[in-house]
Amino acid sequence: MQYELYYWPSIPGRGEFVRLALVEAAAPFVDVARAGEGMSRMMRLLDGEKVERPPFAPPFLRAGTLLIGQTANILLFLGGRHRLAPANEAGRLWTHQLQLTLADLLVEAHDTHHPIAANLYYEDQKREARRRSAGFLDARLPKYLGYFERVLERNPQGDRHLVGARLTYADLSLFQTVAGLNYAFPRAMARAGKRHKRVMALHDRVADRPRIAAYLASERRLAFNEQGIFRHYPELDI
Repeated sequence: MQYELYYWPSIPGRGEFVRLALVEAAAPFVDVARAGEGMSRMMRLLDGEKVERPPFAPPFLRAGTLLIGQTANILLFLGGRHRLAPANEAGRLWTHQLQLTLADLLVEAHDTHHPIAANLYYEDQKREARRRSAGFLDARLPKYLGYFERVLERNPQGDRHLVGARLTYADLSLFQTVAGLNYAFPRAMARAGKRHKRVMALHDRVADRPRIAAYLASERRLAFNEQGIFRHYPELDI
């Protein structure tokens, strides 16, 4: 089966977490909105046209007759289908819990450059963004990275993965989160990397996996930019 992934065509954003899982699983998929009339198709689904259960926002994934929305929900589905999560219930729930925690981190990273409202330009909230970024980098980012550092340290199967002894979609998502943070806050992350070496080592191991490495070097991998979740504004990299 070929999956259909629906996401905005010019930013990695939340869609990239799904792409990485599909790539690692060697699952055929098409990025619908990046070809032909794909944007129109995506918008019709968002408008609920002939869809009993319309998604709220991208990303969403069509898998046969299923139309699945929300990043963590999509990964929960793919994890069970493509051995990117443990087979037992406790392991599946733990992997899902880690993904939801990464989703929380993603929101906080986004709000550094849009602390007041998402429908305002960054230039309309620069002063507030600087204050929000200072708090994020001083308190929230170390708390999140410290948490994942402890998860790796306490994994009974070793610190190479977040869950058990095999790669899960949570590892892929932590890789993407660290990559985005490295882009947005290179100075702060250079400092953080010295304190959270297991997290950084996991990032490097994922990047070196054959399928992921080939994907990262390909044209399918969208570059981070100032339209997405992770944005680099030097004045915020305090």
